[in-house]
Amino acid sequence: MKKCIKNFQIDSINFMRLFSFTIILTFIAPVFAHAQAGKVNFSGTWTLNADKSNLGDTGGRRFGGGDFIATQEANLLAVERTRTNRDGESVTTTNKYTLDGKESVNTTGRGESKSTAKWSADGKTLTIVTVSSFNGNERTSTEVWALTDSKTISITSTRQNRDGEEVKTTRVYDKK
Repeated sequence: MKKCIKNFQIDSINFMRLFSFTIILTFIAPVFAHAQAGKVNFSGTWTLNADKSNLGDTGGRRFGGGDFIATQEANLLAVERTRTNRDGESVTTTNKYTLDGKESVNTTGRGESKSTAKWSADGKTLTIVTVSSFNGNERTSTEVWALTDSKTISITSTRQNRDGEEVKTTRVYDKK
């Protein structure tokens, strides 16, 4: 009789452990799955589609409007752009952004910029806020990246021009 009661207690303890584990797994697994899934990947070679873009008075290629290569791995987005300078030479710049909300510092011939990149709650858009310093002046710009389909990126930029007026553009890129 004691053996039966003892076995019943062991079975009851194992049942409670299994039941507790199942309940915990039921609530935690979807959180981990949601955290890993759903974030878009911007990797690829992208060409500006001026016809679909709203470039305002900027001409499109200024202020980061040209073609680019994006490489996204784990917690890092690297954006490589090649442009032609005033002397007709090709100049390539690469900006790197951490995707966890921590500040990233990029340096170019024009000075230093500090950026913070954050995902939207659903992981569908990435907002990059950049503070650039040039000749003692600071300017803030905001870019919102969205993958509208697997072959199209839309980047909406908001910044201030030299007169302090807000300039907003939407650049659309097609994947090569």
